[in-house]
Amino acid sequence: MEDLFRTWLVEKYIAHRGLHDNDSAENSLSSFEKAIQKGYPIELDLQQIADGTVVVFHDTSLSRLTGQDGYTKYLIKEDLSSCYLDGTKETIPTFEETLKLVDGRTPLLIEIKNTSKVGDLESAALELLKNYKGEFAIMSFNPYVLKWFKDNAPQIIRGQLSSYFKNNKLSFIKRLMLKKMILNKICEPHFIAYDAENLPNRYVRKYKQLPLLAWAIRSQEEYMKVVKYCDNIIFENFIPKI
Repeated sequence: MEDLFRTWLVEKYIAHRGLHDNDSAENSLSSFEKAIQKGYPIELDLQQIADGTVVVFHDTSLSRLTGQDGYTKYLIKEDLSSCYLDGTKETIPTFEETLKLVDGRTPLLIEIKNTSKVGDLESAALELLKNYKGEFAIMSFNPYVLKWFKDNAPQIIRGQLSSYFKNNKLSFIKRLMLKKMILNKICEPHFIAYDAENLPNRYVRKYKQLPLLAWAIRSQEEYMKVVKYCDNIIFENFIPKI
């Protein structure tokens, strides 16, 4: 594998859920187009809905971004056209639509959001990526997602997401294992993406041979605080400068 320190993962700031603003919602096609036009790689989130369609959406609940009741996983493809994003006329995009839009014009950092059985979402995402010509990497908080990709598509760059999970309902043991990235020995990530609020820490220092991305940086002040502890940032709501 190429030296990741000399790739877009380190050399280009990454737009968190696209370059979203008052006119473009996060994880919307227009936010992706804006990131492309500014030359930023795009971080985005994948989930699978009830009929197997892979969609680009962050939350498990629909309420914050669409104003609707219910959960993302119970949607079917026909429902997407009525799920308007954050008061705009845009709707939840499918992963297929997103890949067609981006079409290799900028790299993609794809978060696989899966806290349950591993395999279905990963297989569906991989099938869509098989013929995609652009640069991309995948990442997940779930180390078993990364292990699935290690076993089934080892050529794909994979990253371990982590944080201190302070406001999470995980059990103490699970939170401790994920915080310390103990399962890295089974999933063998190629890079680490850690919550900027928890940097620096001794857990990431063990992996200094791997690129370290800090997420999500929301101001120039936050960026300047963390810049000496990481190799790149995933940003939103401002344009980073150094």
